[in-house]
Amino acid sequence: MKQKPLAYRMRPTHISEVIGQQHVVGEGKIINRMIQAERLASMILFGPPGTGKTSMAVALGKSLGIPVKMLNAVVDKKKDMEIVVEEAKMTGQVVLVLDEVHRLDKAKQDFLLPYLESDLITLIGCTTSNPYHSINPAIRSRCHLFELHALTPSDIKIAINRAIKDDDMGLGDYDVNLTDEALEHFSQAANGDMRSALNGLELAVFSTPKDTNNRVNLTLSAAEECMQKKSFSHDKNGDAHYDVLSAFQKSIRGSDVNAALHYLGRLIEAGDLDSIARRMIVCAYEDIGVANPQAGPRAVAAIQAAERLGFPEARIPLSVVIVELCLSPKSNTAYKALDAALADIRNGKSGDIPAHLKDSHYSGAKSLGRGVEYKYPHNYDNNWVNQEYLPETLRKREYYKPKNTGKFEQAMKQVYEKIKGDKNNSK
Repeated sequence: MKQKPLAYRMRPTHISEVIGQQHVVGEGKIINRMIQAERLASMILFGPPGTGKTSMAVALGKSLGIPVKMLNAVVDKKKDMEIVVEEAKMTGQVVLVLDEVHRLDKAKQDFLLPYLESDLITLIGCTTSNPYHSINPAIRSRCHLFELHALTPSDIKIAINRAIKDDDMGLGDYDVNLTDEALEHFSQAANGDMRSALNGLELAVFSTPKDTNNRVNLTLSAAEECMQKKSFSHDKNGDAHYDVLSAFQKSIRGSDVNAALHYLGRLIEAGDLDSIARRMIVCAYEDIGVANPQAGPRAVAAIQAAERLGFPEARIPLSVVIVELCLSPKSNTAYKALDAALADIRNGKSGDIPAHLKDSHYSGAKSLGRGVEYKYPHNYDNNWVNQEYLPETLRKREYYKPKNTGKFEQAMKQVYEKIKGDKNNSK
């Protein structure tokens, strides 16, 4: 029979063997306290791939000696769940580890709910999706939610060394000699994904001939070949994708050019030019705005160039504009002013348009007083004349509040305040 993968064989059998995630399984932390109290509650474990969600779920059940059954919400049917329930009725309790729990359909959910309520089934759902977005509230409300984090390189090294030394489930029989450089590459290239690291290690051991002393010597070159490149986990439709987009936009807003380039790189690796384009354009107008009005057109031009070029060359115009967007002065005054105006309108504060501003291009308009007292600004010095434009009920309302950002907005502020001063002086 074909041997199961190393990552599967090395799954922990007790909570004390779980690597990383000490914020939930460490001494005194909530899941550890559940085990100490022998009161395991239903929960959902969510986080990036390879962080040990399923492994932890199995270990929790085994730590208390409770039978563990593993199902997949997509592949397994309601009939499979019925079998688990029957076993639970015979044994008194079963831990159901349900992978892809966010894909649980209504029929399966409705079947499970009463058994969760009675505590006959302890559900431990595992998912890479954010449960607040993707899991039905009926299930979510009956489960504790615990986020697992990407493992650190140090965590990955612990897993690799444990696998190399384990004679029963690991690679102890192969007498593996792993160089420090190779270990470092496995731990870094896995990008927090233990499964990726162990899969790469197993491939390296099986594909490397033994030396005359019957040892497997793994060098940096072997590690590089078996990991191929840094593992990059990025699902365009997943929660992690939106986290990267959020970090990308906030880094530009925060003027951190290095962080913005990093997240741009991650989006480029994911091949998502559309999302890059949308975020760059909105940053140019939302966060930079009138502090540097040319940022918007230049962002659009760079995106058009990137679309014409395609990857990998598309990264070049994108990088130029990202640097400019990050280091440009920032101002959100324009759209904030519009939002304030919209808020008034939506709250019923609109008022009647002054008669001298109303349309006068029709027969009878003059008899109605439409446009009669309108003063044409170009007929006056500096193309400005003091007259009211806002409805009477909003006459003193000021939406635009300029800042001293770039030269352009500073110049606009001077004009704005001069006009405001002239209006006040003429009263």
